Amino acid sequence: MTTRAHTVTMWTLVSLIIGSTIGSGIFALPQNIGSVASPGAMLIGWVIAGVGMLSIAFVFQILARRKPHLDSGVYSYVRAGLGDFIGFTSGLGYWLGSVMAQVGYATLFFSTIGYYVPAFKNTWVLAGAVTILTWTIFAMLTRGVKQAAVMNVVTTIAKLVPILCFIVLVAFLGFSWDKFTLDFWGENSAIPFSQQLQGIMLYTVWVFIGIEGASVYSKQARTRNDVGRATIIGFLSVLLLLVAVSTLSYGVLTQPELAALPENSMGAVLEAVVGPWGGVFISIGLCLSVLGAYVSWQMLCAEPIVLMANDGLLPKALGKTTNSGSPFRAQLVSTLVIQLFVIIFFANEASYNAMVQLATIMYLLPYIFSALYLVLLSTRGKGVSHPHAGTRFDDSGPETTRAENQRHMLIGAVGFVYSLWLIYAADPVYVLLGALAVVPGIIPYVWTRISNKERLFNAFEWVVVGIVLLGAVVAVLKLLDGTLTLS
Repeated sequence: MTTRAHTVTMWTLVSLIIGSTIGSGIFALPQNIGSVASPGAMLIGWVIAGVGMLSIAFVFQILARRKPHLDSGVYSYVRAGLGDFIGFTSGLGYWLGSVMAQVGYATLFFSTIGYYVPAFKNTWVLAGAVTILTWTIFAMLTRGVKQAAVMNVVTTIAKLVPILCFIVLVAFLGFSWDKFTLDFWGENSAIPFSQQLQGIMLYTVWVFIGIEGASVYSKQARTRNDVGRATIIGFLSVLLLLVAVSTLSYGVLTQPELAALPENSMGAVLEAVVGPWGGVFISIGLCLSVLGAYVSWQMLCAEPIVLMANDGLLPKALGKTTNSGSPFRAQLVSTLVIQLFVIIFFANEASYNAMVQLATIMYLLPYIFSALYLVLLSTRGKGVSHPHAGTRFDDSGPETTRAENQRHMLIGAVGFVYSLWLIYAADPVYVLLGALAVVPGIIPYVWTRISNKERLFNAFEWVVVGIVLLGAVVAVLKLLDGTLTLS
């Protein structure tokens, strides 16, 4: 759908943020949070996540305003600001995160059905079902079939109605203050409080993926102020839903009970309050929501490959489209890699939580580098020297005052430090596996640079390559001696 310039209203932007952010994560949130944190740690964790993720959302909103000519999403900001290889790594990370998330979405979809159809509890039946779903959607997309507007409406309702019903029913029928305050700080837990805070962080990022949604349409907004207002309203709406679901769940079941729930833990919590129909109700909403997200994200998985191919960072052939407008080759590569991760995850008996945490590490790459670019813009007026200087990658943009630069620097610095802290807080297993996942993608990048007779890496990029390769080598060694697993 083509959007006319300056016609998108503030409330449309708000709906875009909520629609792109609320996905499968909130349905698994009670178990995810309960597995790592006490009620007190949960609340403090949401405060930290709220400040950090709001800063990330504003990073993209500010970059969209300062660099309106960059129209390739988060990848284009990083490439323009930090050069080809860092931009490529950012796009690759976002693509890998999306691919891994696909396997997580499908796993949650079929494991929820498996609660009622026991056949799907078998690991390889589940893997086969995920495979069939993935290739069926691929076949649809190669014909140029896109998600219809009616499906967007249905899946949005499927997301919000069950969540709102959950909040109302649990708040008035099932919440117990005594249960909520029982072991409030996790003193009886074997997990130290600081580790509880660390543990909750990646789950909070996962449920906020897509919070940058309003910045995508900033050029079409009626006013620039609408983008900022929509970002705040949309963010606070999503945060309110997430905190409500998390907090109310602790008032129904204890932390150990929450940790023992299946992936569709929101359904299990409501079932404990109103009986079996509550679980079925949430499960139907989850399945419709996840299915809609799966179709959308599989379609969008091809986008980073097409963009990087058109920009000369990957072989040009990957960016070609069919007569129907479908990027067949990029979609085929994405689907093949989804299939590869299905095999890897299921052969290692990886849980939904493991898939989520690994995908989140990948998503953090563009967040970190975009925030760094904003800091550079605010302090020195430009990014690093770019080999492809020109209208698309120059440092042109609206004039900014000293006060604006100071405010932008603060927001960028908070987003950068928060993103780095998330990497630190992550389980080293996922950081190492993330480095290993990035390495194969560097091969076609190097091949393309050699074919185009371009310089492979500058000094800073060689340092980044060295860090990634070191992490990958450590991951391989630990996989071989059995000290690193996905299970």
